[in-house]
Amino acid sequence: MMLKLWNMCLQVLKAPIYSYSSQTRAMSTQTQGTGNIVVYVTVPNKDAGKELANSIINSRLAACVNQVPGVESTYLWEGKVETDSEVLLIIKTRESLLESLTQHVIQNHKYDVPEVIALPIIGGNPSYIKWLEESTKAD
Repeated sequence: MMLKLWNMCLQVLKAPIYSYSSQTRAMSTQTQGTGNIVVYVTVPNKDAGKELANSIINSRLAACVNQVPGVESTYLWEGKVETDSEVLLIIKTRESLLESLTQHVIQNHKYDVPEVIALPIIGGNPSYIKWLEESTKAD
């Protein structure tokens, strides 16, 4: 019994070890992406969200902005843990517009340090992706 257990341990030790970075690299080569992104921005309330969403769409910096009310955010600010009710904006745009979108948010946001976080769109409804690209500024 002990010998069998010992052999199992040796097999585990001989198994390849995958680091987070090697798995991430492997995943990134398997998914090419669409060149489009989803951007998260939080705002203090619905009015601020609607105002920012309209300015983003009118500037053609995004094809669509969803406003998700009732998000509760807990974060560290100036050394204290804070919790606030916010509205989450989910913004669909081209990756090439991220810098312009980020600057627009910074200039038009109520917060000193607004959240702007981008995630790649790796696939989806081809018709929606086409519409997204047609509804935003050209590169």
